[in-house]
Amino acid sequence: MTKYLETVDTDWYKQRLIGVTLSLLAAFAIIVARLFYLQILEGANYRLLSDNNCIRRQPIAPTRGLIYDRHGHRLVDNRPSFDLSIIIKDASPLEVTVKKLAKHLGISSEVLMARLSKYKGLYTYNPVLLKQDIGRDALARIEAHSFDLPGVIVNVKPRRNYINKTSAAHLMGYLSEIGQRELSKAEYEDYKPGDYIGKVGVEKEYESYLRGRKGDRLVEVNVTGQVVKILKTIDASSGNNVYLTLDRNMQLRAEELLAGVAGAAVALDVSNGHVLAMVSSPSFDQNYFVSGMTSSQWDSMINNPFRPLNNKAIQGEYPPGSTYKIITAVAGLDEGVIDGNTTYFCPGHLTFGDRTFRCWKKGGHGTVNVVDAIAQSCDVFFYITGQKIGVDKLAWYAKALGLGRQTGISLAHESEGLIPTAAWKKKRFGVPWRGGETLSIAIGQGYNLTTPLQLAVMTSAVANNGTWYKPVIIKKIEPTNGGSVIENDSKIGGRYSFKKDTLDLVKKGLFKVVHGARGTARIAKIKGVHISGKTGTAQVIGHKQGDTKREYKTDHHKPHALFVAYAPSDNPRIAVSVIVEHGEHGSSAAAPIARELIREYLASEKSGLVAELKP
Repeated sequence: MTKYLETVDTDWYKQRLIGVTLSLLAAFAIIVARLFYLQILEGANYRLLSDNNCIRRQPIAPTRGLIYDRHGHRLVDNRPSFDLSIIIKDASPLEVTVKKLAKHLGISSEVLMARLSKYKGLYTYNPVLLKQDIGRDALARIEAHSFDLPGVIVNVKPRRNYINKTSAAHLMGYLSEIGQRELSKAEYEDYKPGDYIGKVGVEKEYESYLRGRKGDRLVEVNVTGQVVKILKTIDASSGNNVYLTLDRNMQLRAEELLAGVAGAAVALDVSNGHVLAMVSSPSFDQNYFVSGMTSSQWDSMINNPFRPLNNKAIQGEYPPGSTYKIITAVAGLDEGVIDGNTTYFCPGHLTFGDRTFRCWKKGGHGTVNVVDAIAQSCDVFFYITGQKIGVDKLAWYAKALGLGRQTGISLAHESEGLIPTAAWKKKRFGVPWRGGETLSIAIGQGYNLTTPLQLAVMTSAVANNGTWYKPVIIKKIEPTNGGSVIENDSKIGGRYSFKKDTLDLVKKGLFKVVHGARGTARIAKIKGVHISGKTGTAQVIGHKQGDTKREYKTDHHKPHALFVAYAPSDNPRIAVSVIVEHGEHGSSAAAPIARELIREYLASEKSGLVAELKP
């Protein structure tokens, strides 16, 4: 009996010992598994959380390079602004913090939460930009309540400032916040949401020069995300300063002259293709894109029938009108179709086939040679000349002088225009070219389309005896860190050697346009300066055969007014093209603008060639 009890007691103790041992082993296994999960599987995440509770990396925005005109006048600079951001993990409870913040900003908390929703789960320890350029009053309120706003930070950032607002807006362009499509491109791999980039114009094309390089700093923060200590700083590098070829005074004067009308003006340096002025009217204030605009402001831009966002100087395609007669004259003389002694009689019309092609002067010009035909813009002379040359030869000379193709200016979205040929029409419409269409082409109507910049290039090429330069908008790029200055060399876009008398006779005609007794642009005279030019009128709508009244139901049906010119006539230095949409007459609407631009250029350059610059 005693032996039996001893055996039972031993078994009971063994079972208890095994149970305790198994319990200890199970508890130990759980601890080991938890440690494995925390340290191995989730170790990296917890290390990140630990580091971010005390050490943060904060980016430092670089100062964007400044933009100057050719004489060193500042056109674009930077001003300090206060950008409001939030670190989502530090702002707990997020909804409460956002509601408090919204009251200080005077905007809806729903608007702020909608912006944060895009970053939920992402960039939790990186600042998320909520509102830019909050202003000093809002800054003071937020700083005064900073203890109630955990995770909210305000950074001072340089903000782009376009000094003359709408001036040269299309050429210089503007900055705007980078979009998702751009962020996905390799060229923008160093950018983050909230960064600003050049969207159009010089700001975009020279982004890599202007941007600069970001810096950063390591800081120690407390549990609410407030900086308590700066550990290390890597300074940002400023962007390069860019000097444009523009003359500020000429640009402002051209914009003043085109105020209130739709149109464009371009002025080029004849010797190198430097763009002295480029205006597209109406314009827009680039600062709206930097500081933000209301929906009504945006709607007013995109719904404006005069298209303020389009750069009409390089994108606007217009029939060249009678300015194209320069091409017809050059082609006729160089091909031997006409010479200085060739004359045609203009009775005010020309019958070709079953159609009557009218001259702008109802009573006709009488007997004229090529010089007088240019000076008086006789349609009949150029109808006959153009028909003898043919459409394909006309097209060849037009392109030789820079029309119907991109000029090569370093701005995006430049239009090619259109200089038609017989093959083009066959391909485009499936029908052959008709002889009567050449008559329209010869005086700059029909299918012809050119840009104001192309017309300036053509005029410059005539002025300098057959060479046209690719238009240049950057004079130099100057590093702010003391590096080498990058000079922008001129590039020849085309050169053609004409016969000896070809350009001499054309130039005599262009001189008489302004200075001849019957010239069409005598209004363009400046005392003491010789100007050569050509007027043009580009039809917007067609007229019925025999319609001589040319009445227009609305202003939008009126022809465009054009004028091209160079000066001084005997030593050309500047070439100008002007178009006034629906201005009707080049002599009255466009020529005075070109005259004043030439006056401004000669005055600003102090050329000494002008005896008296004021009227």
